[in-house]
Amino acid sequence: MKNGFGKKIWDLTEGYDSIIAGFSSQVSKRLEVDGWNASTYTIYSHAGTHMDAPFHFGVSSTTINQIPIQRFWGEAWVARIPHAKPRQILTPEDLGSIADLFQRGDSLLIQTDWNQRLGTASFRDELPRIGERLAKFLVQKGINMLGVEPPSVADVNNLEEVTQIHEILLEAEVLIIEGLCNLDKLIGEKVGLIALPLKVNNGDGAPARVIAYEL
Repeated sequence: MKNGFGKKIWDLTEGYDSIIAGFSSQVSKRLEVDGWNASTYTIYSHAGTHMDAPFHFGVSSTTINQIPIQRFWGEAWVARIPHAKPRQILTPEDLGSIADLFQRGDSLLIQTDWNQRLGTASFRDELPRIGERLAKFLVQKGINMLGVEPPSVADVNNLEEVTQIHEILLEAEVLIIEGLCNLDKLIGEKVGLIALPLKVNNGDGAPARVIAYEL
């Protein structure tokens, strides 16, 4: 898809429906009866494509509405690891040559094609995840946003691990975006990235509309 400036854009956001754990929808109004259609949504704050706030793991009191809006866009490198194995611990070496190209303030998208497992137990329980070495490497490089396809950057069934990795990243104010899709469609090593979370006051996280665009 191209925008008005002729550049390609990609939607990296999963659509909400019954396949997304933590989301449900109920009919609230019907056109035939009430004059319009409307629904009531129930959404877990970390369901589907979403962004984490530092308050999520208590590393600071910063909530999703308090993150400066300037943080929500920039340039992102794309690391392609399409053959990531279940439960694989990702390391700096998995990033390939782009690991040497990061500038402070750049963002990173990691393509593992894990979104293709959405709706299966494997999607949540066997995800490839950010290892401690990689998390510290990204902090040292001054990464702005980190986007992944699995529902978490770490093993959600291992409280010690999921806490450690989130604390490393969030304490350094790395914005974590989880539950992405369509990363396999991106062209080139670097794209523009915009990730806009819902402005939920006092929110520990929120659904986000995430797009990439051709630089």
